[in-house]
Amino acid sequence: MTPRATLRTSHEDPAVIAAALEPDNTEEMSTRADPTEGTVVTTIERETTGGLRTSVDDYVANLTVAQRTTDTITQL
Repeated sequence: MTPRATLRTSHEDPAVIAAALEPDNTEEMSTRADPTEGTVVTTIERETTGGLRTSVDDYVANLTVAQRTTDTITQL
């Protein structure tokens, strides 16, 4: 069984956040916006649990930057 994590986060404009995250995705990651729920859904698969943990940590850091950038731009 391949370790997998699915992360679902709520955003005012999930399409913008998903687009900002997409360039950082690897082949083992998929990110999509779900505008009906106002969420970004990302699934990450890795061969090891340690690799999954590292990828999730990196993703959360990228997500934080994407959200802060979006917040800053919309406040201007």
